[in-house]
Amino acid sequence: MRTLLNTLGLAGAVAVAPAQERQLTRAPQGHVLTNINVWSPDGRWIAYDVRAKDAVFDATRIEHVNVETGAVLTLYEAPHGSACGVVTYSPTEPRVVFIHGPEEPTLDWNYSFTRRRGAVVNVRQPRVARPLDAMNYAPPFAAGALRGGSHVHVFSPDGTWVSFTYEDEVLARLDAHRDAPPHEPNQRNIGVALPRGPVRVARSHPRNHDGDWFSVLVTHTVAQPKPGSDEISRAFEEGWVGRDGYMTRDGSKQKRALAFLANVSTKEGTTHAEVFIADLPDDLTQAGVAPLAGTETTRPAPPRGVSQRRLTFTAGRKFPGVVTAPRHWLRASPDGSQIACLMKDEAGVVQFWTVAPADGACRQLTHNPTDITSAFTWSPDGRWLAHTLDGSVGVTEATTGKFHRLTPQQLGRGAPRPEAVVFSPDGKQIAFTREVTVNATVFAQIFVV
Repeated sequence: MRTLLNTLGLAGAVAVAPAQERQLTRAPQGHVLTNINVWSPDGRWIAYDVRAKDAVFDATRIEHVNVETGAVLTLYEAPHGSACGVVTYSPTEPRVVFIHGPEEPTLDWNYSFTRRRGAVVNVRQPRVARPLDAMNYAPPFAAGALRGGSHVHVFSPDGTWVSFTYEDEVLARLDAHRDAPPHEPNQRNIGVALPRGPVRVARSHPRNHDGDWFSVLVTHTVAQPKPGSDEISRAFEEGWVGRDGYMTRDGSKQKRALAFLANVSTKEGTTHAEVFIADLPDDLTQAGVAPLAGTETTRPAPPRGVSQRRLTFTAGRKFPGVVTAPRHWLRASPDGSQIACLMKDEAGVVQFWTVAPADGACRQLTHNPTDITSAFTWSPDGRWLAHTLDGSVGVTEATTGKFHRLTPQQLGRGAPRPEAVVFSPDGKQIAFTREVTVNATVFAQIFVV
């Protein structure tokens, strides 16, 4: 199956080399890839869950498939009526982290954005999950524990910390009651877990449990952002910046940082997403201006030394803000010099843009005639961005913005799925999914090119 170029309808597409697409899975079930870190560190396996579709959390297994042989092994099976999904590999060790839903769910305690947690499995000891984050749904609240749901867990490039998004069950319960005392609302935030546990919590709630890692929130949101300010009401779709951080404006190295999207309010009262960054200190266990554990009416607060900063200011553009469709996560180049995101150009076409983490300098990278249509990843050498466009999986040159088509154009059913287009650790292969008919039923299956 050779690379197809302009004959498939995309002006400016050029070839890198002939590409061969291979289907890895053929089971009569859905296969969902996470948007990053689906490859084992040695590049031999791809991890996934068996949800029917990305928008439904119904998987009972985490599996991985051998890229060479197609052999499938179960890494974890969720017990007692629970579900699991959104799995990512550590880039340095044979272990995975994923979302785990409540065991023995009931009508008043089932899976939701505020009732989920992280779980870790050592691939050498499959089927045995350890709790990433402690959960503490009623006072007394313990530093290092959360009180809600964590989601899309991603190891840092050195494999030592884990980022995630978070929503707060304690505050969500208050939101639901008309006579609740004044409190911060439940809003999506970004958190980080570090291996400083175990964290033990009181058994003041039947769903409380201990965790192996120390978890904190590193973003700050407010109920009503001031119009035209840098205050935010939602933080989401984060990504680690660089393999080893990034160079600041004064030439020093910021070792760890997370880029993320955040909703701001314009002077006209509209809301859109901008790019922000959280610079992280080496020690995330020290309280800042408010308790790490939160209170009965406030969410956990960022640790001392965390700096939250806005990078983009797009309110004056014809199409302001970073787009949220296609859903994508901010991804930084391996050297940390560029953060890639998707925004519309003046014609309304979704293009790649890059943002410098040091000063927010923003550049339009691509000038395609049609939208970029998926989440994306960088190649390990920083030369390429892998994504879908015009019904194909392909790569965009990080310097010129030229798109190289790697799979034949296919629109509609059977087109590459938008959730994940993920480079292998050696940069030679890209994992993605397509919908395929298996036993007269359509399921997403895993492919590589």
